[in-house]
Amino acid sequence: MFRTQPLVSVLLCCFTFWFHISFGYLITCSGIVPTRYRNDKVSITDFGGVGDGKTLNTKAFREAIYRIQHLRRRGGTLLYVPPGVYLTESFNLTSHMTLYLARGAVIKATQDTWTWPLVAPLPSYGRGRERPGGRYMSFIHGDGLRDVVITGENGTIDGQGGIWWNMWRQGNLQFTRPNLVEFMNSRGIIISNVIFKNSPFWNIHPVYCSNVVIRYVTILAPTDSPNTDGIDPDSSSNVCIEDSFISTGDDLVAVKSGWDEYGIAYGRPSSHITIRRVTGSSPFAGIAVGSETSGGVEHVLAENIVIYNSGIGVNIKTNIGRGGFIKNITVSQVFMENVRTGIKITGDTGDHPDNQFNPNALPYVKGVTLKNIWGVKVQKAGSIQGLKNAPFTNICLSKINLHGMTGPRSPPWKCSDVSGAAIEVSPSPCAQLSSPQQSGSCANHF
Repeated sequence: MFRTQPLVSVLLCCFTFWFHISFGYLITCSGIVPTRYRNDKVSITDFGGVGDGKTLNTKAFREAIYRIQHLRRRGGTLLYVPPGVYLTESFNLTSHMTLYLARGAVIKATQDTWTWPLVAPLPSYGRGRERPGGRYMSFIHGDGLRDVVITGENGTIDGQGGIWWNMWRQGNLQFTRPNLVEFMNSRGIIISNVIFKNSPFWNIHPVYCSNVVIRYVTILAPTDSPNTDGIDPDSSSNVCIEDSFISTGDDLVAVKSGWDEYGIAYGRPSSHITIRRVTGSSPFAGIAVGSETSGGVEHVLAENIVIYNSGIGVNIKTNIGRGGFIKNITVSQVFMENVRTGIKITGDTGDHPDNQFNPNALPYVKGVTLKNIWGVKVQKAGSIQGLKNAPFTNICLSKINLHGMTGPRSPPWKCSDVSGAAIEVSPSPCAQLSSPQQSGSCANHF
C-alpha cells in the first residue's frame, strides 16, 4: 500500500513481526469504534456527479448528503464515489453515513478560493491559527456528528493546496487556511484506506471529538508546503492512529489542546491517544505533542514508529503562557534515520494568539517516558529544556541509542530545569538525568 524507501519498509515489517512474536497477535484499534454495515447505498452519479475533472460537483455532493441526512435510512447510507476526478467546493458530511472512494476515485478541491465559506474560530484558539478572526471551512467538514466513515479502495482526496501555500508565502491570506478534513464535536469516526494529498493546511483534524480511528491512510504533501501537519488530534479523547504512511511539510502527528488563555478557559484536554506503526518523513517532527497544549495532554502512547529524513524524531513542546499540562506520555520502539535532532522536549516553542496571554500561566510537564529508541545518522541526540519556574519532572530515558553525532563543539545532549533518570542511553545523557537517586523515574517502565 505504501511507497516507502526499501530500508524503511523492511523496518516497518520487522516491527510488525516483533509484535506477532511478542504478543501472539497484532494490537489494533479494533473496538474503539464499531464497524457499521450500510444497508442503503447511493452513488454520487445518482445526483448528477460527473468525474471528468472539469465539471463542478458541489451541488451533487450537497444534494446526496442532504438526502442521506433527511431520509435517515436504518443503519445509515453509503455514498459511493466511482472512478473519476470529481471537482467540488467544500461540503459538510452528516451522521450515519459512509463516504466511499473507489479505486481511481479522486475528490478534488476547487481552486476558487474566493468561494470558500468562512466559519467561526475554534473557542479553544480564540482566533484563526494563522490570522485573526474566522477561518476557512475545511474541504470536507463535519460538526456534531455521530457514526461517520471515510473509506474506500485507496481513492484520493486532493486539496490542491498549492494556491493556498502561495498565498501564505506572499502574505495575502485574509483568514486561516482550510484543513483538508475536520471533524468537530463528533463521536464514532473512522477514516481508513484513503490517500490524502496536498492539503491547504493541516490534513486531518479531529477537534473536540471522541472515539476516532484513523488507520491505513497515506498522507502526502511536498516538504516545503507550509503547516501541512498530517494528523492533529486536538482536545479529543480515545483517538487511535495506526498503520499509516505520512510525508508532509510539517509534523506527521501532533497532539494539541488549545492555545494560551483560550485553551485554558475552554479546558478540554486531549487524552488516551494511541499512535502505532506510523512511518514517514517531515522537515519538522515525526511525533509531536504541542505546542498548543493549554487544555492539557495526557495518556499518550506512541509505539513502533519509523521516522526518516526529518528535522526532529520526537518533539514535546510548550511555552510560557500556555498553562495546561503534559503528563503520562510514552514513546517506545522508534527507529529514526537521517534526523537533525533525535529527541527534543522544550518549554520555549510556539507563538501566542495575542498579547493577552498570562506570562504566569506556566505549563506542567511530568511523566514522560522515552524508551527503546534507535537512530542512525542523527546529528544531535537531544535537548530537554524546562522552565526555570516550572521544571520538567519525572523524565525517563531508557535503552536509547542515537548514532552519528556531530563534533565535540556540539554536545550530544543539552538540558536545563529538568529532573528524571536515564538508563542505557548512548551517547551519555546530561547529568540531570543520570543521578542514581532519581532512578525511580523509570521504575515502572520495565
